[in-house]
Amino acid sequence: MDTDVQLTERDPSPAPDQGPEPGSRFARFTARPAGLRHRPVTLLALCLAFVLLLSAFVAQPFLIPSSSMENTLQIGDRVLVNKLAYRFGTEPARGDVVVFDGTGSFVHREQGENPVTGLLRATGAALGLARPAETDYVKRVIGIGGDHVTCCDRRGRIEVNGEAVREGYLHPGDAPSSVTFDIVVPEGKLWVMGDHRARSSDSRDHLGDPGGGTVPVDKVIGRADLITWPVSRWRTLSAPIPAAAGSRG
Repeated sequence: MDTDVQLTERDPSPAPDQGPEPGSRFARFTARPAGLRHRPVTLLALCLAFVLLLSAFVAQPFLIPSSSMENTLQIGDRVLVNKLAYRFGTEPARGDVVVFDGTGSFVHREQGENPVTGLLRATGAALGLARPAETDYVKRVIGIGGDHVTCCDRRGRIEVNGEAVREGYLHPGDAPSSVTFDIVVPEGKLWVMGDHRARSSDSRDHLGDPGGGTVPVDKVIGRADLITWPVSRWRTLSAPIPAAAGSRG
């Protein structure tokens, strides 16, 4: 008995390349680069998050925006602000260069800013790439809580607790102050001034404001310890303690 056998004609063209069989060693090997593709982005995000956390709690680069601290600090300098300096019972000392939030002492109005712009600026400031907030200041501590700070004696010098302050850090040609003042710094507050007295808006300019120009210690962000940029200006910032380090009254 004859049986009809139906034959299918084979396509002579080569079959399309389907790639290696799933599960083969070659397939696993070639799949790895695709998995690694996102690792640089992940690593970058993790590094950025680490730097921002470090900047928020340990040490923050701070871009100097003005000439008020010349010649100690110049416009464009980056200083490293030690945020742990006053975290464990230690308080700012005379001569320390500090960064602080002037809200409530130097600034008494709301600072309006677009939220997106503010976030970008804050991120840039945390990395030392952008100007700090308008409410952040860098000054030198002249008087601490309980100090009697006056200006000026017969030789034009500032006195703290009746003793003249030797201010070798002053900008060349500057007088210690062109404004006279006589204040007892309240406990928990600081009297701060810039090293370039002729161009510094500091405690002297806020004598009539609430707090009398003093800055609350709890508003201090940290102590400026090191100039990190430019490389030619790399150095630590010493804290020359004024001569009047004795009794307060």
